[in-house]
Amino acid sequence: MSLPAQTNPNILDFSDAKIISAETGYTSAPFTLKYPLTSEIDKITFKNNLAPFLRLAFNYKWFVLRLSIPNIGNIRDASNYGRSRQYNLGMDFSHKKVYYDFEFKYIRGFSILDANRWDSTLDEVHRNSIQPKIQSLNISANAWYFHHKDFKMGALLGKRSYYTKLVHTWYVKGTMNFFGVDTKNAGLIPTVLQDEQNSKTMSSTFSAFDVGFVPGYAYVNRFKNWQIAGWAGFGPVIQAKYYQVNGDFRGFLGLAPRYDIRIMGGYTTPKHFLFLVTDFDNKSIRFNELIYHQSFYTIKLVGGYRFPVKEKKKQGIIDRIKW
Repeated sequence: MSLPAQTNPNILDFSDAKIISAETGYTSAPFTLKYPLTSEIDKITFKNNLAPFLRLAFNYKWFVLRLSIPNIGNIRDASNYGRSRQYNLGMDFSHKKVYYDFEFKYIRGFSILDANRWDSTLDEVHRNSIQPKIQSLNISANAWYFHHKDFKMGALLGKRSYYTKLVHTWYVKGTMNFFGVDTKNAGLIPTVLQDEQNSKTMSSTFSAFDVGFVPGYAYVNRFKNWQIAGWAGFGPVIQAKYYQVNGDFRGFLGLAPRYDIRIMGGYTTPKHFLFLVTDFDNKSIRFNELIYHQSFYTIKLVGGYRFPVKEKKKQGIIDRIKW
């Protein structure tokens, strides 16, 4: 069995090994609408039901084969949270010092938490108002420029390679996003809570397109067979935001805050690896006193096995001559 290549003094590379891996977890996208609706209610919260996913992969050199198993039902009680359907697609790759990531996330089916505060048809057992027509969409394209030449995403993710020592660096993330929520009903905010003096509270859609740059700091370190890594950044984006009332769109231009957080850690050896990976994506739109805020996050376990690379037998001319 040959040893893995170590062309970079900070990284142990397994590109020549055949690697099988699996990942399972879930994606959620809760959102809130904040507004002084009544003297007692200034915020309502929407949550989707959770649907676990399973993905299998095979890697060998440049070849990658992925198989995704459809969502395995819903975890939360359907009588309180309804049923959610979700679709997640993504692609990522690295080139030199830049890591590119593209994502599509769609969820249909939410529930309004503790709606029994204003809806007399609900009770303490069934507190939430199920809204099967509410849908959420998030499309994003991002590029991270890492200043340190040895900060490689492949080694941070830990499948084809892993780090052997501490590496940290500053980075700049370029980001472009389209996101929002929509319902075919009269409005996202229940009719009984709508403010007749503010048409925004009657809106059936909140959406935005934004673009900007987010600076941050990235870190990865290894302790024996344990590796921890992550990055965090914060910055503003230019945002074109919209809401829709009775089929009419109204738009504005402004600034919005954006933070960038990813944390992961786990156990890895030349043969095995197991990581817990978390990814947080915060989105928000502010229409004066009405604020829409949504957090897209994914939590998953990623594990796999690297098959040992066999040494190729090298025979010289003399070895092949039969006397």
